[in-house]
Amino acid sequence: MNKGVQQHKLKEPFVTESGYAIPEPLVAYQTWGELNNARNNVFLVCHALTGNTAVDEWFGGLFGPGKTLDPEQQFIICINSLGSCYGTSGPTSQNPETGRPYRIDFPEITIRDMVRLQQKLLDELQITGIELVIGGSMGGMQALEWCIMDDRPRSAVFVGMGKAHSPWAIGISHTQRQAIYNDPNWKEGYYSADQPPKKGLALARMIAMLSYRSDADYENKFGRLPQEDGDQFQVESYLNYQGQKLVERFDAVSYVRLSQAMDSHDVARNRSSYQRVLGQLDIPALVIGIDTDLLYPVQEQQELAKLLPDARYREIRSAHGHDAFLMEFEQMNDIITSFITETPKPTLSS
Repeated sequence: MNKGVQQHKLKEPFVTESGYAIPEPLVAYQTWGELNNARNNVFLVCHALTGNTAVDEWFGGLFGPGKTLDPEQQFIICINSLGSCYGTSGPTSQNPETGRPYRIDFPEITIRDMVRLQQKLLDELQITGIELVIGGSMGGMQALEWCIMDDRPRSAVFVGMGKAHSPWAIGISHTQRQAIYNDPNWKEGYYSADQPPKKGLALARMIAMLSYRSDADYENKFGRLPQEDGDQFQVESYLNYQGQKLVERFDAVSYVRLSQAMDSHDVARNRSSYQRVLGQLDIPALVIGIDTDLLYPVQEQQELAKLLPDARYREIRSAHGHDAFLMEFEQMNDIITSFITETPKPTLSS
């Protein structure tokens, strides 16, 4: 059973790592299936940068009877990340101090902030255990921090990310933010709802799409073919379309804050060495790489798997690049369901 997007208001202020207090934050989430009596038959799904709570849509190929995410067997929950624009407190939310949207006044956040807010929601839902936490890209960063920061996860799947955001990935994020900042409508982050920085956000998405796919994918899909009108190549038209599609559904400051949060990803930050931090995670873990991933090359996942005591590494073969985790569902299902079958089950109550 799915009740659609639900919103939960926390009564206490949420204080970010930077020290900013968000009064009575809202947390949006969706669930499928039924909680058992012990409230521990939970599969927690963490979404990527511009994702939302609709796991059955963007992870549709993994969703359903006999697949990775089976509502008949599990209680599946996906929580919209702090700083996003799909129901959880973020830059588009009303700032109680001004009565207007926060916009750029919404604080810089970290992956750990996202997880701490999600922890508070699961505490209030009285979730006692997480049978599996899974995420790809930014979702994988959250899933990894969940395992470090909370003792409820009993197994995990990390897809298309590593122990920290690399200089290469930070640089790509930086260029996307610069595209947004250089839009005349940006107005230092205080733009109006009817005149957002559409061109800058669209350009940021185009830059991202180049890193989400592979050269082979673009070659196979477009080659050097022109559009029917002959004014541009098909690949140019495709990138324009992707940019415009994001503009219609996403907020520019949310994009800035979430990409900055991804740059903050470093499990050793203010802790200890990677070996010590990750060496303490003794739960079964599956780390999945994508052989054509330009944004997070497979050596990052291979390294992560070696640093985790009880991890196995598997690789998706695809021409699609980083986005293959949202496309190669047959491979994903085969790899993950095998891992779930082989993993000792925690004690669950019906």
